[in-house]
Order: sequence, then C-alpha cells, then structure tokens
Amino acid sequence: MTSSSRKASRKGVAPALASAILFGLTPIFGKQAILAGLPPLEVVAVRTGGAAAVLLLVMLVFQRRRLYIYPLGLVGCFTAGALNGLGSLFYYSGLARVDAGLGQLLYMLYPVFVALLLFLDGQRQTRLTLLRLIISIPAIYLLTQATAGKVDPLGVVFMLAAGMLYGLHIPINQRVLYEAPAPTVTMYTLLAMTAVVIPAHWMFSPAIPSFPPQAASPLIALTAVTFLSRLTLFTGVKRIGGMQTSILGLAQLLVAVTLAVLWLRESMSLLQWIGAAVLVLALVMAGKEGPDHPTPHGRGWLYWLRPPVTELASSVNGTSPTKSLLAEPEEGLEHKPRSR
Repeated sequence: MTSSSRKASRKGVAPALASAILFGLTPIFGKQAILAGLPPLEVVAVRTGGAAAVLLLVMLVFQRRRLYIYPLGLVGCFTAGALNGLGSLFYYSGLARVDAGLGQLLYMLYPVFVALLLFLDGQRQTRLTLLRLIISIPAIYLLTQATAGKVDPLGVVFMLAAGMLYGLHIPINQRVLYEAPAPTVTMYTLLAMTAVVIPAHWMFSPAIPSFPPQAASPLIALTAVTFLSRLTLFTGVKRIGGMQTSILGLAQLLVAVTLAVLWLRESMSLLQWIGAAVLVLALVMAGKEGPDHPTPHGRGWLYWLRPPVTELASSVNGTSPTKSLLAEPEEGLEHKPRSR
C-alpha cells in the first residue's frame, strides 16, 4: 500500500469508526425512549425527522452552496434514503418479535450484502477484506448469543430485511459520493428517510394521550446521535468505500455490549469475550487495508447513477460543475478519469 493510500485510509477509518460508536449508542437511547412510553415507530419518526431538520438548517445557514447535487445523484439519495427508512421500520418491528441478541446478529450480517452488491457493481475485494469479513461472522455470533426458546419466524424475516435494506443503501450512496460531498448526500438521504418513516408512524403507531416528559432527553440524544452517525458514515464511505466502512461498522456491536456491561450491569460469558477479541482483531486489521478502488464510471448495476455526459467530460478536464460549487473540493475516493 502506497503512502498516499495509507494516508487516505487513516482519514477514512476515523469517521467510519466514529459512525460505528455513535450507531452503538442508538439502541440505548431508543430503548429508553420506548420504555418512557413512546411507540417504536414514533421514536424512529422523531429522531429521523429531527436529524434531517438540523442538518438542513445547518446547510442553509453555513453551507448553502453544498445544496447542489446533479439530478440523478438526487434520485440516488432519495432511493437510498427510502430503502433505509423502510429498513428502519423493519428493524424496530423485528426487535419487538425476537430477542435483541438474535435480532442484532441477523441485522449485523449487512456487510455480506454490501460485499455482494458491490461485486455486482464491478468492485472486487482484496483477500484481506474477505478474510476480515469471514472472521467477523463467527465473532458476531459469539457476541450475540440468544437465549434458548422459540424464535418468531416473522421477526427473523424482519431483521434480515432490515439488514439487506441497510446494506443496499450503502453502495447506492457510495456511487453518488463519487461526485457529491458527504454532507449533501447525508441531507438528501435523511430527508428521504423522513418521508418514509413519518407517514408510517401516522398510519401504524397507536395514539398516545400526551407526550411523556421523561422521553424528551433520550429523544434529543437519539436525534443528535442519528445526525452525527449519518454524517460520519457517509464521510467514511466517501474516503475508504462502502465495504471497508461496513466492516468497521461492526464495532457498533462492541459498543453495545460494552455499554450493556458498564451501564446496565450485564455480564459477559467466556464465549462473548472470545467473540469480542476476534472482532477487535478484524477491526485492527483495517490499518493494513487501503481504501477501496472502485471504478466510479465503470458499468455495473448502479451505472445509471452517473452524472450527465457533459459533467463527466468537464470532470475529465478538471472543471466538474458539481465540485465548482463547493467552497473547498472534498477529498473523496481516489480514481483516475478514463482516457477519452
């Protein structure tokens, strides 16, 4: 790995790990809000809509030039956001039917879906990436030992669907991130998620007589975590690619388990400690891995998300209309323009 690749990898690992840590806080604050008396779908709607509103306000005030995105990029963000919003509904509905450990195990299989979808888009993973993915699967299983008993088949389907939809939205956003900055992609993706989860909340959540005051603090914390985790997630995807970010995202499981031990006073078995050690090993190996090297304008199942031919041509000449509207061009996935 060259020095430039190593430098790009270090810059991308930090936001990817930050995103994983923040995602690990999500179930803690979400569970507190639900225990305070809020329906799960209302929790999803408030935290998603709140995060989207905060980011939109920040960009309107401080980064208005970054509101621009090429038309098909906007379509890609809306598609990814709608899929992720639907996945959120499946996730919380599934958690109501299966144990949290089993549910998290099924959901955390999403890097497998990401690898498959990126492969179909023409991206090939290194042997080290595949090795990290392979050793992560048993580590997740050991960390999320479910209690014995009957398993709700519908809950299993819901959690698998949530993981697949989350995994699907990452390659779509990665394709758009070739030409657009992370805050722009984050904002439009969150807006699309909001457009899915709020109507679902209105249609399916039971009415509550009044807003429980004790739910305010966890909801505010959950909204802040959602805002920061999405922004750091797409920054990581832009710099090191969706596959590397997905594997590093498994660290959220370590965060959740650690908080369960320190905060909720739960204990870990020997097998769980072994799983934690194996997962840490997979995460440490990220330091030996460079950023993904996809072909942003190559043909694949996401080829339709490319900018118009005029924008591609100007990008080759170093005058991309997208980037010309930014105050400072954001460093993204490194790629060389194809020869004309």
